[in-house]
Order: sequence, then C-alpha cells, then structure tokens
Amino acid sequence: MSDSFNAPEAPRPAETVPGAGTPHVPGVPVRPTRAKGEPRFPDGPSADPAGSHFERRIRSFQPRRSRVTAGQAEALQRLWPKWGLDIDGQHVIDLGALFGNDNPVVLEIGFGMGEATAQMAAGDPDTNILAVDVHTPGQGNLLNLAEQNGLTHVRVGNGDAIILLREMLPPESLDGLRVYFPDPWPKKRHHKRRLIQPEFLDLAATRLRPGAVVHCATDWEPYAEQMLDVLDAHPAFENTQAGGGFAARPEHRPLTRFEGQGLDKGHVVNDLLFRRVQHPVQQGEPHRQESPR
Repeated sequence: MSDSFNAPEAPRPAETVPGAGTPHVPGVPVRPTRAKGEPRFPDGPSADPAGSHFERRIRSFQPRRSRVTAGQAEALQRLWPKWGLDIDGQHVIDLGALFGNDNPVVLEIGFGMGEATAQMAAGDPDTNILAVDVHTPGQGNLLNLAEQNGLTHVRVGNGDAIILLREMLPPESLDGLRVYFPDPWPKKRHHKRRLIQPEFLDLAATRLRPGAVVHCATDWEPYAEQMLDVLDAHPAFENTQAGGGFAARPEHRPLTRFEGQGLDKGHVVNDLLFRRVQHPVQQGEPHRQESPR
C-alpha cells in the first residue's frame, strides 16, 4: 500500500539523524553509524522484541531490510515511546490504558508504509487502530503521518502478530481485524506460511467480540480463493454478503497506488468481509503459556 496521505512537502533544511551526528536531508536514505551492539534506535522499536522466549514456528511474514530515511528515524526515536508497542509476549495489554479511552479497537496486521492506515484512521476518529508490522521504515512513516494529521488514536506495534493475539490481548477485546495484501507465498511448498489458515482463525475468533468484522483483501486470486474457503468453513465466522462470495471494496478501504498498479496490470483484487458470530470456536480457547520459554 503506497498511496501518499499528504501532498509532497517542500524540501526542508538538513537535519541530523539521532546517533549519526551527520546532517541529512529528509527523504534521503541514511545509514547511521553506531557502535557494535548498540541498538539501531535506542528509544525506538526493538530488533527482536519477543527474543527467544517463544517456540520457533513457521512464520507468515518475511522482514524486509530496507533503509530508513532521516525523517522516519527521527519519528521512531521521538514518537515510539509515546505511540509504539514492542510485541514481547510478556504481559497482557490494557487497551484502554494504551489508547487513553474505551473506544472500539481494530487490529491491522501488515500496514506497509502506513498511508492507507492513516487515511482510514482520519476517516474514523472514534475507532482506535492497533497497526502491527515488522517493517521499520513503515513504522516510522506511520508515526510521522499520525503526528502530522493528529491521529492520536493510532498505535504502532512491532513484532509477531500471532504472539500479540495469543499472549497479549484479552479475550473478546477487538472490534475488528484487517489483513490487507498479506504475503501470498505463491509457491506451493510455501502455502503453509500463509496467514489466513484455520488455526489463525481459531485464535483470532477468541480475541474478537461477537459482531466484529474480519476484512481481508488480496490481489493474488489463488490466495483469495483459499481465504474464502477457510473463512466459509469456520464456525465462528459468517459471510456478510447475502449471496456469499467476495465483497466489493468498501469505501473505507482506500485504493492504494500499489493496488492501482496491480489493477493496471490486470490483477483482480478481492475483498472478504466476515462477521464474528456468537457461538464459540469448537477447538476452545488457545493455550496461554504460564511461563514463556
């Protein structure tokens, strides 16, 4: 997702990246110099917040190691203590305390550079958004957008969303779940890495209140079909479309530049909107570890 939330700014004077000591112009990729073992962003997101406390498993995401601009680095240093959350799996989050209110909370897994997240947040100021990703430049960009546009109801999570759901969120604490354009893992041998699987829905169902909506979108048609099959088969969810099948893109989900480029190439984008129903998941409540390994 890469639409710009704001019009491009005029060039600003050079500024210094924390820890680098050398002036840089915003928007120019930088690689701060730091001593061996020194954190990349001392006051920002951790490199591996959960560490080795939890079992190794097949992960549905692949961290991207791209450069951080000076503006993104500055936002991570300055805003992370205020609006950032490291997913360490060591405590259960009080969402009311995290956001400073009791408004509904929607979890967004994977937000790219954050432009679409910021647009949706601006259009719905009464819904808190907990946006989770492992892409450091995107984390910094979303923090910047949140500050520039007064989006005080956005929090940025760093780490594994599975650990967040399983270890850190109370039952029935979420009012929505968004998964937009997850990695399709197109090779057959990698399909087990796809996020939308029955086991993931078992877990997500326990954290979603009845009536909460799961909204997925993808431009990879085989993955869309798998998502539809898995969601249709799960007892905790029902399709919001009366006739079943895919949904039209709702107005609240922005058409991003990334998505537009795909449409220009002939890609088909499918949205899925499923509602959490009242009856419980057959598999029961996922186990919460008493003492993280």
